[in-house]
Amino acid sequence: MMNEFIPLMVIIPLICALLVSSFSKFNKTIKAIAIVVAIIVPIIPIISNYGLHFFGGYPPMIDNLTGIVYHPAITYSFDILQKIFIGLLGILVFLVVLIYINKYKKASGPYVFLLFMGIAAVTALLLTDDIFNMFVFFEILALAQVGIVAASPIENHYEMALKYMILGAIGSPMILLGIGFLLAITGSVNITDIVMAIKAGRVVVNSPVFLMSCGLIFFGWLYASGLPPFHTIKSGMYSKAEPHASALLQAFTVISMVSIVLIMFRIYSVVPFFEVLLVVFSAIAMILGVTMALTQTDFRRMIGFLAVGELGFIGLGIGLGTEFAITAGLFQAINEMVVTASLFIGFGLIAYLSGETDTRRMGGLIGYHPKIAILVLISGLAMAGVPPLNGFQSKLMLIQASLSCGYPELSLLAIIVSIATFVVFIKTYYTMFLRPKPNTLQIPDKKAPKSMVFALVIFLIIIVLLGLFPGIVTNGISQFVGGML
Repeated sequence: MMNEFIPLMVIIPLICALLVSSFSKFNKTIKAIAIVVAIIVPIIPIISNYGLHFFGGYPPMIDNLTGIVYHPAITYSFDILQKIFIGLLGILVFLVVLIYINKYKKASGPYVFLLFMGIAAVTALLLTDDIFNMFVFFEILALAQVGIVAASPIENHYEMALKYMILGAIGSPMILLGIGFLLAITGSVNITDIVMAIKAGRVVVNSPVFLMSCGLIFFGWLYASGLPPFHTIKSGMYSKAEPHASALLQAFTVISMVSIVLIMFRIYSVVPFFEVLLVVFSAIAMILGVTMALTQTDFRRMIGFLAVGELGFIGLGIGLGTEFAITAGLFQAINEMVVTASLFIGFGLIAYLSGETDTRRMGGLIGYHPKIAILVLISGLAMAGVPPLNGFQSKLMLIQASLSCGYPELSLLAIIVSIATFVVFIKTYYTMFLRPKPNTLQIPDKKAPKSMVFALVIFLIIIVLLGLFPGIVTNGISQFVGGML
């Protein structure tokens, strides 16, 4: 069944990007367009029906001789998983745009253009059933992320944006080459067609070309996700963007990680070592993320590294490969989007109010901003997996999944990393809020921007809601995963 709402999820942010770029001299026009589109973005996935959209109106064709189905058009598929992720991204977009518009008297047309191009690109990554279309939007997303960091007012931001772009010049061609190999052996770039060709035995799964395509796309996925060896550059990107932008960049990372790994899982789960690779790199990310966070004195880098460690939990669930484990991994992805965004904005608010980001020079802030201190504390506890918050639910599911798959070592690792995350966060929290204020710290008399406090309250509601009622999203995810397997 064709669904005309599906392409609008990508087209509307794209049109918005082009409009704000065209009207970049008209400040009020940019702000009006941005806020209207930010309201529309979460509504479309809610009112859309599930189904497929074939661009150009070309329906699938059946070869009468072989009975094989071909998809000649670029196909977008919209299911419950896409509804959850795109809906949540929409809420985040609305809050980010609200913070940006309230923070700056004069909005930057090119900057808003980059935000909406990034939103269109990650939405397309989630929807597309075409691996070449995935690559095109993967490239757009990488460039948008570079631009967002390059446009930031934080020192050394150009250097970080340039490093990410240079690495992208290695990661992206590798993905493209992998896609080229897949096209050569299957004759298609449609993911469903490729999967059907593998299931029907028309592809030799242990052939060097097929294994090479797996390795190349896997490497590109590590770059997109910021998993080792790209973890330092990814956390650096977060620390050099503004707080609202870091929240959005982190969501972009989580969604691109999830959408590409699900595509890889569908195609390469027949490769014996594919799931082992996923688990190994995810475990390394969990360990490196939390150990590197422990040594940071800039709290933006600290959250950046913790975020990388949390990505490891997502990969772990998907790498275990059972329906329950993949559901847990995807639930962890949703929780991470919310919790990390909340931390970036909460700590960004503290940086704005105190004029300081080095934890060694901070202290006693709870006396000045108690409400913000409480909001930040709850977000941090959710990340560390403290009950009854959302992070606890997804991590508990991952521990159960590791045990039921016969890997108690992975359960133990997940518990240790969660405890270490808790220690890192509490240590940072204590130095910023609870210890006596250093004499050198002058706290300016500033009021917290209402838009940032509002965003923190919305995130807090989602954190508590998903912690108390995880079934709101896990039932739908489980249904999707069951269909995929």
